[in-house]
Amino acid sequence: MSGETPELLHTAQLRESLRTHPRTRLIDVRSPGEFDSVNIPGSHNVPIELLRERQSELGSAHDDPVVLVCASGARAEQARTLLERAGGPGARVLRGGINEWQQEGGEVNRGKGVWPMERQVRLVAGSLVLSGVLGSLAYRPLKWLAGFVGAGLTFAAISDTCAMARLLGMLPHNRKSAVDPDTALAAVTAAEPGTPHV
Repeated sequence: MSGETPELLHTAQLRESLRTHPRTRLIDVRSPGEFDSVNIPGSHNVPIELLRERQSELGSAHDDPVVLVCASGARAEQARTLLERAGGPGARVLRGGINEWQQEGGEVNRGKGVWPMERQVRLVAGSLVLSGVLGSLAYRPLKWLAGFVGAGLTFAAISDTCAMARLLGMLPHNRKSAVDPDTALAAVTAAEPGTPHV
């Protein structure tokens, strides 16, 4: 048993889908800053935070194939669950996200964006742990900062959520190319992408 689910799409399968179904909608759920840094040509940036905020508007007015993309697949899977619960379009997730897409030679647009969210989380978490450990040499209670971060990372792994990523996603550098919410949502739900609901 491979463990694969029908909701997962490999890079080669996505390429074939884009070739045989030109109306396939690629929805990138990363932050605007991450999207500006690197994205798959033809994809639409619809941050997962927007999908969470506007769940009640995720009903679909089309039958186009929808493929959700993020850095590694975790946020895209969360977005797929949101769409499913809200009665939105049936969606599939690009397995391994844009990271695997690039590793397998997929074409990308590159710009001047920010680090991927996973890398930002590693930097902040690592800095907090290091500060807690070094600071505890002078002030012993600071050791609990490292423990708190460790507990948070453990919970994030078990629950497949990340509060730190959500907080980092709200910072100005991650939201700098903020998308128009109505136009972004239309890329997922409207009969024609880019045509906001009236």
